[in-house]
Amino acid sequence: MRSKHLQTLCLAGLFSAAVFVLTAYLHIPSHTGYTHVGDAVIFLAATMLPLPYAVSTAVIGAALADLLTGYAVWAPASILIKALIVLPFSHGKDRIITVRNLLSLVPAVALTVGGYYLYEAILTQNATAALLGIPGYVTQFVLSSVLFVAVGTAIDNIKKRKTKRTEISKP
Repeated sequence: MRSKHLQTLCLAGLFSAAVFVLTAYLHIPSHTGYTHVGDAVIFLAATMLPLPYAVSTAVIGAALADLLTGYAVWAPASILIKALIVLPFSHGKDRIITVRNLLSLVPAVALTVGGYYLYEAILTQNATAALLGIPGYVTQFVLSSVLFVAVGTAIDNIKKRKTKRTEISKP
């Protein structure tokens, strides 16, 4: 049991690091922040880790990216939004790409776009100017979703092949 906990903890750490790298270093600056694909790793973590670990992964990776790249003002929003987008996904299934997990992208996009819009409107005290951020948030979400589906499908296919090979090799 201890070994399984340690494996989960290590996987959560790797996911946190991947969220940080994809967010902090592979981003496109936008009018008040940046657009990135780190959310793809958050979605993967949400489908592969127990909920507390997935939330921690999302929060740590996103907050560190904001804090260490000069966008510290966005850290409070990222902490809350990234923790919330993990909640609709299911984990512990045999597959990553399931109907439920694909449908979970709907509340995730609403939380991401709506949450960052609201935070930017409060931050700038201008709801109209905050509308300029929406295309970047939508682009971020679309790119992250496509990457999530592509990587999730690849992992599912690898697991399927591994299962088939195991079944064939059994006497």
